[in-house]
Amino acid sequence: MSNTRIAFIGAGNMAASLIGGLRAKGLEAAQIRASDPGADTRARVSTEHGIETFADNAEAINGVDVIVLAVKPQAMKAVCESLRPNLQPHQLVVSIAAGITCASMKSWLGAQPIVRCMPNTPALVSQGVSGLYATAEVTAEQRDQAQELLSAVGLALWLEQEQQLDAVTAVSGSGPAYFFLLIEAMTAAGVKLGLPHEVAEQLAEQTALGAAKMAVGSDVDAAELRRRVTSPGGTTQAAIESFQAGGFEALVEKALGAAAHRSAEMAEQLGK
Repeated sequence: MSNTRIAFIGAGNMAASLIGGLRAKGLEAAQIRASDPGADTRARVSTEHGIETFADNAEAINGVDVIVLAVKPQAMKAVCESLRPNLQPHQLVVSIAAGITCASMKSWLGAQPIVRCMPNTPALVSQGVSGLYATAEVTAEQRDQAQELLSAVGLALWLEQEQQLDAVTAVSGSGPAYFFLLIEAMTAAGVKLGLPHEVAEQLAEQTALGAAKMAVGSDVDAAELRRRVTSPGGTTQAAIESFQAGGFEALVEKALGAAAHRSAEMAEQLGK
């Protein structure tokens, strides 16, 4: 990425986090630019990161190597069609918009090399994870560029099939909300057990953080980690058995299946 020039179309929170991650990795401000219809948004991103900003998308992509589409899915068709007359064949298009397929983007953009990504909101604190899929037109160098781009805010994982992005959406794209829900529920249960709300909330949050760090840093899987902290006949076993008696695993499978199904539905609706 040392000589790569990047334009962000859309300068909202996710784009700003990627820009901040790239700057932290050593990319010069002169190599990054962004466009956004909002004057306040342009001013904020320019002030925070020292990059040049534009109101006009065509100006922003002039002379760049990578174009990051960071707009709302509902705006993608109009944005792509407006960009098409100004694109160069070598420019890599990276989309971080949920639910927009490569086929839809090709119909709007033409035969550009495209990498479709599904990041998640922890990217805002540089702890994200993204699934990436590349079309056949993407070169090895462009794959590296996309990898470095998304790795600036967390982990980037390549997928062999585009349809797997629906599963990525279900597991990690929507996943943070599942953990927030668990934290909510554990906090409420702690309060009912007699803890002050603030104490219960801090216990739940720090436990989630600690467990995640243990899982990421361990050389064994989550099932083994669970077994290691579940003493026979102890308090953890009592809780786990209660979860399982309520159909916990089946409920999680059903929930993620619903998310994946909705992701596929949205792709069909937004791609028209």
